[in-house]
Amino acid sequence: MNMLPSRVFFDDLFDDLDKTRFTNLDNMMKCDIYEKDGEYNIEVDVPGFNKEDIKMKLADGYITITAEHNEEEKEEEDKKYIRRERKYSSRCERKFYVGDIDENEVKAKFKDGTLKIVVPKEKEKAPEKFIDIN
Repeated sequence: MNMLPSRVFFDDLFDDLDKTRFTNLDNMMKCDIYEKDGEYNIEVDVPGFNKEDIKMKLADGYITITAEHNEEEKEEEDKKYIRRERKYSSRCERKFYVGDIDENEVKAKFKDGTLKIVVPKEKEKAPEKFIDIN
């Protein structure tokens, strides 16, 4: 009986998750978008960030949300870390096309790791009308 070689069990004890499969998800903010009462609602999960870490801008018809956090490194004399994943420096960004709207009409609220954005629907442009020439 011939068994295929595999990695040594304890070599990668702390690396059981194959991160290459999740590279596109690492910095992606998960969101739900729905329409309610004539407005678009965007709910974005931004776990691990504070309100002060999040910036939102409107330009060229896009709302861009950027979350950036840098944790200061604190050495603790009584601890010798083998692996440290909870200390992090991270940045993620997400864009949503909302059309030509007034930034004063956009409402945003951050609570419990979720950013809720309410965007009015873009006003429909009047259809082209031909003018009679006399």
